[in-house]
Amino acid sequence: MQHPTHNSLVARSLASVWHPCTQMKRHEAQPPVAIARAQGPWLYDTDGKRYLDAISSWWVNLFGHSHPHIQAALADQLTRLDHVMLAGFTHAPVVELSERLSVLTGLGHAFYGSDGAAATEIALKMSAHYWRNTGRPAKSRFVGLAGGYHGETVGALAVTDIAIFREAYAPLVRLADTVPSPDARGATAGENAADVARRAAAALEVWLAEHHATTAALIVEPLVQCAAGMALHDPEYLRLARALCSRYEVHLVVDEIAVGFGRTGTMFAHQQAGIRPDFICLSKGLTGGTLPLSAVLTTDVVYAAFYDDDVARGFLHSHSYTGNPLACRAALATLELFDQLDTLNANTALAQRIDAACAALSYHPRVRHSRRLGMIWAWDVDTPLPDFSRRYHQHAMARGLVLRPIGNTLYAMPPYVLDDEAIACLSSGALDALNATLQEES
Repeated sequence: MQHPTHNSLVARSLASVWHPCTQMKRHEAQPPVAIARAQGPWLYDTDGKRYLDAISSWWVNLFGHSHPHIQAALADQLTRLDHVMLAGFTHAPVVELSERLSVLTGLGHAFYGSDGAAATEIALKMSAHYWRNTGRPAKSRFVGLAGGYHGETVGALAVTDIAIFREAYAPLVRLADTVPSPDARGATAGENAADVARRAAAALEVWLAEHHATTAALIVEPLVQCAAGMALHDPEYLRLARALCSRYEVHLVVDEIAVGFGRTGTMFAHQQAGIRPDFICLSKGLTGGTLPLSAVLTTDVVYAAFYDDDVARGFLHSHSYTGNPLACRAALATLELFDQLDTLNANTALAQRIDAACAALSYHPRVRHSRRLGMIWAWDVDTPLPDFSRRYHQHAMARGLVLRPIGNTLYAMPPYVLDDEAIACLSSGALDALNATLQEES
């Protein structure tokens, strides 16, 4: 079977598909790219041109596309069990994955959804329902960090502090409160990242002292607020937040949807603070970027509060594809690769090679706050261009490189499988695209 030509597939897509988080009118000038196949860190369009997937297809791909180990696991699982509802039934992949995630996180009883926003909603509902079951129904509000992002469904939007989303859907959302972000870029003269973290934690303490009686949970993206422009913070904030949540009897929810599974250098970001949250939200890299799956794990104390003869005290949430066997098997295969490839240690060496290759970008005279954590890079670009992100993306694509800045923040979050050729494409393409974009200022 021959693939349709690039142009015909694009035209059919524009006539039938509503693309996500996209002003569709912009595709009149910049049509979407039709992808025919993918291998390793590369995407190939229907005309045969390849692109380096330097943002891991929205931060999901870990070990490259079409990885043979994950493919083999999926092919085997497809011959055994494709799907069965998880209400009243169970199966080996979901049990084995839940056991494995419990060992990795120190939490248990995994509850599954299909995407990150679903994981956020599960955690929030579970927290508020816990307090109701324990006789404290007033604890039904939530608090998050300024600039936080936790998904775009109505419940997740409540704790997402991105202005465009809040303004568009505010009438539908019960907005949570926000406290200052520990973003290290907010350091004043003489301050370091830990000082900013302590200052933000002090503001959290003031807020909790006043509102803890009506607050169910604090939700945090540990170490990196991705949608806020890859805002990094010191682990000290997580340590202090954990202590404050314990003191004021407020759940701590860590949203590891984007930063889990090695992105920050450890399997999970919160581990760098040496804490245990009350809930952890997982998705994106959970299946290595192959199938939709999310999970929420929590403590035995929370689980026990729902264990009762009364159905109304049970957790009232479900998805048709909860714990899908294929997705769970892909997740198991992904976790096996971490062991087989010694991924966390290998990434340390890989990140150093990428650092060296990107030195010219990091020291570019128009770059501010060059930073890296694990396998996440970010550079703030000093430019007056109001549409810097769109212009940069176009220049990068012309160089065979998928990079989509967030505002004026250029970032890279590539798969863990870059070789010398891919590293050169990333470093030279990113720099050339920046210079080409800046030339359009005049």
